[in-house]
Amino acid sequence: MPQPSQDPVKRVRHFRQILVWPLQLAPLPAESPLRTHWSALRSNPELHAWREVADEFDVDPAQFQERHYSEFVTFLPYVRRFLYGEGKPTPAGDSEAGSVDALADESPIRVFRRADVAQVRVRFDATTTRTFDIAHIDLYFFFDCDVVIPVIEIYADDLTLQEAEDTMYRFGRAFPNFWDREGRGGHCVERAEWLAADGSVMAASDYEQREKYLAHVCVHRSPRFASHWEFLLRPLVPEHSDDPGPVRYQQVEYARMPLLAYLAMEDARTLTRADFVRLGLVTAPGGSADLPYSERHVRDFEEKYCYDQFWHDQRAEHPGTRLMNCGHAFVMVGDAGDPYFVDRDAGLLGQFRHQYFLLFLIPHFHKATLLMMSDRMSDALNRLDVSDIETVKRFKIVIRGLLETFLRFTHRYWFHEVSDQPQARDLYRMTATFLANDASYVEVRESIEHMSAYLDSDSLRRQANTVVRLTVVTIFGLIGTVATGFLGMNTFALAELPALDRVGIFFAVLIPTALLTFYSIRKAKRLSDFLEALSDEHVPARAVLRSAREVWARRRAAAADSRQLPD
Repeated sequence: MPQPSQDPVKRVRHFRQILVWPLQLAPLPAESPLRTHWSALRSNPELHAWREVADEFDVDPAQFQERHYSEFVTFLPYVRRFLYGEGKPTPAGDSEAGSVDALADESPIRVFRRADVAQVRVRFDATTTRTFDIAHIDLYFFFDCDVVIPVIEIYADDLTLQEAEDTMYRFGRAFPNFWDREGRGGHCVERAEWLAADGSVMAASDYEQREKYLAHVCVHRSPRFASHWEFLLRPLVPEHSDDPGPVRYQQVEYARMPLLAYLAMEDARTLTRADFVRLGLVTAPGGSADLPYSERHVRDFEEKYCYDQFWHDQRAEHPGTRLMNCGHAFVMVGDAGDPYFVDRDAGLLGQFRHQYFLLFLIPHFHKATLLMMSDRMSDALNRLDVSDIETVKRFKIVIRGLLETFLRFTHRYWFHEVSDQPQARDLYRMTATFLANDASYVEVRESIEHMSAYLDSDSLRRQANTVVRLTVVTIFGLIGTVATGFLGMNTFALAELPALDRVGIFFAVLIPTALLTFYSIRKAKRLSDFLEALSDEHVPARAVLRSAREVWARRRAAAADSRQLPD
């Protein structure tokens, strides 16, 4: 990664990157003993490194930190219930609250963390290798949504600007998009290695193994994830993996993981417009004088992607903070010499890791859930065969289940506003707008409503057909009832016959009557057409006779009836 000779080396005194990787989870089988996906991590903890993170609010009040308080008051009340749950009842109220479902007081988010991975060593090319410390590796599960979001936070001190840009651009890649002439994965780091606390390598990337990626896509029509990412998520396994696993995941977004980045510069004023464009849009490293895109393409960069309420590049002291947001990435840039910018508790570094992380996480969770539901609808339609009753039944079950999931998602998770603080409100809106969540929500809602309306109308049509059949059977049964009514008029003294003869006569009447009833049901649609023609005074007698003949015409298939969806 050579440094352009005309550019002075720009130093990043402290760098952080948080990867947010939404994934879709396969539904748990009906016969599975697990009620939720995270139950697989709670059971058999000796088989994996994941441990559930305790609620930060579930501590002694004397240990509750100001950082937690600042994070809490950033959000509106209904968002707090989503993030933190309801308050725990006081001891005096325990008996009164004992009848309330415990889940009502809990947050619908479950977080699991692994602490065995201490560092990640990244090789960008043959001459440049960096080792980053790992702050945490978490899994975010959401109640009643088949979505999981791995979150990986890495950090390092004293990088060059190009190393930071390279890390942002190349590290968070689930799989390569192509391979160059030397066989390296396109847009990926040459090698990434997870390191334990003692420095030993726990897992390494395999971006260069082109044949494995090609064969996997050829067989499964699904991308293969790099081996070091698969290792990180175990015991969760990819959808098409041969490894056994109770919980399976698949891609739901682009291979490039969304990210948050924090850069405390040695001197933020040395950054050019081209530098800011590269950081804000997360492009490949380049010269500070050269834009990564055409001038026309980025002419509105500052207005569209920058939030400069606290950026004063003409001020004599520290220039403040520039926030950039393109939906896929949120980037915070400031001076390392600004005490407020680098404060880990009450300053912007603490806010970046907590408030801003949540403001970025929520809209990406929204997008992943909407994409998951859209994918489920597409899959249900692909598997539907109207001539196969079993696939029709499964289709109805899936669609009605998606409708229930969508309603619960709407009332539990869907927010247009998350904060009344102007900066938090505006940044949340920027992310949601760039992700087009509102349009996706409307599209998914309309699709589910259309499918649900179709199922309801089909049920009503089937009920109408049933009424028609019953009406036809009643009409033709009336003829038989009147014709056989003479049996009750003592025309024949059947009551004088022996019991065995009467039983025989009973079955002699019962069997033909039952067969006639079943035959009438079988021909109910055609018989109803005949009765309709017979009741219409404007239909000529020839047409009535033709309709009567068609009742027994074999060439007329009942294809329409066979295509009705069953209840």
